[in-house]
Parts: sequence; C-alpha cells; structure tokens
Amino acid sequence: MKGIGAVLIDIDGVLTVSWKALPGAVAAMERLRAAGLPLLLVTNTTSRTRAVVAGRLAREGFPVGVDDILTAPAATAAYLREHHPDARCLLINSGEVRADLEGVEVVGEGSGEAGPGAPDVVVFGGAGEEFSYPALNTAFRHLQRGARLVAMHRNLYWRTADGLDLDTGAFLPGLERAAGVEATVTGKPAGAFFATALAQLGAPASETLMVGDDIESDVLAAQRHGLTGVLVKTGKYLPETHRAASGTPDHVLDSFAGLPALLGLPGAQEPPAP
Repeated sequence: MKGIGAVLIDIDGVLTVSWKALPGAVAAMERLRAAGLPLLLVTNTTSRTRAVVAGRLAREGFPVGVDDILTAPAATAAYLREHHPDARCLLINSGEVRADLEGVEVVGEGSGEAGPGAPDVVVFGGAGEEFSYPALNTAFRHLQRGARLVAMHRNLYWRTADGLDLDTGAFLPGLERAAGVEATVTGKPAGAFFATALAQLGAPASETLMVGDDIESDVLAAQRHGLTGVLVKTGKYLPETHRAASGTPDHVLDSFAGLPALLGLPGAQEPPAP
C-alpha cells in the first residue's frame, strides 16, 4: 500500500481480548516496528491508565511504551482543561484512571446537589457496576440543574473472554433524552480524538491508516476524517454489524496479523484466516 506513513491501532479486540494477545498480533507489531513506521495505539479503554495499559501489553510481548498510547481519559482531560478549566467534574466510570486526568478536579457523588459545591460537568467513562441507578439518577439531577455532559465514548459493548458486555452507549442516549442535553464525546469517534492522535504522531490524515474492530467508531469515523480505514474481523466484529454499517471500510482483514502484508512490508506473508 503506497502513501501510508503512520498507523493508528485500536487495542481491545484488535491486539488483545481480555488483555491476552491475539494470534499473530505481536509478530505483526514487531514487523511494523522493524519497518520504522510511526504508530500510536488509540483506545476508548477507560478502566486503566496509559501506564497500566502499556505494562499489560508489554507483558504480552508487544514492543510499546506509555508514549505510544492515547486513551479516551487522556483525551478527555485535554478537552476539559481547554474548554472547562477549573470545573468541578463528577466522574462515573468503571476503573481508576485519575492519573490520566491531570489538571482535572474530580469530585465525588456526594457533592452538593446545588450551589457552589455542585459539579459543573458530568463525565461518563466506561460502564460497569458503577453505572447504578443511584449514580445515573444523580447525574440526571445535576444535568437538570445545568451541568454539562461529557462522555469518553458511545461504545455499545465490548468483547471479553466471556462474550460481549454492555458499555456506556447503552445508557447514554436515555440520559441525554431525559435531561434534554447532548453529550460532548471526547474519545473515538470524535474528530478531536483523531486530530489529537495525528498531532502526536506528526502525520497527516491522508498518510495515516486506522485499524479497528468497531466499524463505526474506529474505521468509518477515521475515514470521515481523511484517514484510511482497516476493519479486522476480531474482537467485537459481527457480520451483521458489518452488513448494516453506514459505510464501507477501505480494507477488511481477518486479523491484525494481516496488516504487514496489506502494507507490503518486506517479508510479510498473509496469515491464514483465524
């Protein structure tokens, strides 16, 4: 493939499932590194910090470090610092990611319901047990009083070792409708997220490829912002979702292991279908 000088790669469902490396993924990553291609791992994962993600991937054998990773929480922090400086933020999220929310004041659910102690912004991360009725109702009441709503992503579900689990996108539309507000999304598929990733790589969209298992949020969203999209048939990929998608991926691979061959890297061979 000519004209590609950088690669963005989703993590969950592309490189790993439940943090276990998918077949051929480590070798493919090593081949990209050997070819000298700039790459950045871009993920809507909201349960772990960049440092933890880098550590988990390194233990699986992936040649990556903290600076190779852009998470939705890190992108959210950048957005909040720019657009809501000094705001009090109520975070509803499954996982501890405050280390990646540098410069953001996070308050607890017990903050005042009104007045100077109330949150200015409600921030949704990834869904889990924390997305209880009391937590969602508290967020609803703050939104009614004028708090802004920011969501790290709208993912409907993700793939685990036990199957698909519901994610934030299964709850967010109901809250928006009930409160009469619209969330600002800071992770994929937001254009600002891709812009941040491209700026970190120092690469133009026209020369960058995005690899993902989510046809809408990863692949088609990237294509709408000028990147080349590659859909892999691993992770959350479902044939029916592919057929019903709002567009067509530029390329489709059985897995990330096939990327070196798609890019025409020296010595790369197309792996057998999983």
